[in-house]
Amino acid sequence: VGETEKRLQQIFDEASRAPCALLFDEADALFSKRTEVKSSNDRYANLEVNYLLQRLEEFDGVTFLTTNLPGSLDEAFIRRIPFQIAFPEPDKDLTQQLWRHLIPQEVELDPSVNFALLAKHFEMTGGHIKNVVLRAALKAMREGREHLTQKDLIHAALVEYAKLGRLPPQEFR
Repeated sequence: VGETEKRLQQIFDEASRAPCALLFDEADALFSKRTEVKSSNDRYANLEVNYLLQRLEEFDGVTFLTTNLPGSLDEAFIRRIPFQIAFPEPDKDLTQQLWRHLIPQEVELDPSVNFALLAKHFEMTGGHIKNVVLRAALKAMREGREHLTQKDLIHAALVEYAKLGRLPPQEFR
């Protein structure tokens, strides 16, 4: 208890002395909505949010907050953010490019790999496609193969869809 504030104080103090920007990745973990105090944990969480609000007000530098859950940020932070940039999920053309670029050039691809088909059937962001590629590569390695097949990528994409709580595309049910 209290360690978070000490660490944040060190970060803000150092950032105030140096020409730098602050980046809070997964900001919803620190900048979440304050809650009704029902326990000492709630009280300390609210104190952290209050402390962050105060330090951000005092900080003259640039601060970036990233989150996949903007609705979980405290309203007081949102009021203090002059610019918000939303990155929508990629369309099919961009998804196809992501599939193509997220597979390292050193990886051999079986002629069966069809990026257009993958993009058509699996709507995913780059992070999820990266997970699919890694899972497919591990499967190929376990099977002693040095190349990825369409079947590897589809199987891994179906696993990723299950993790996301999405139903598989009709063609793969």
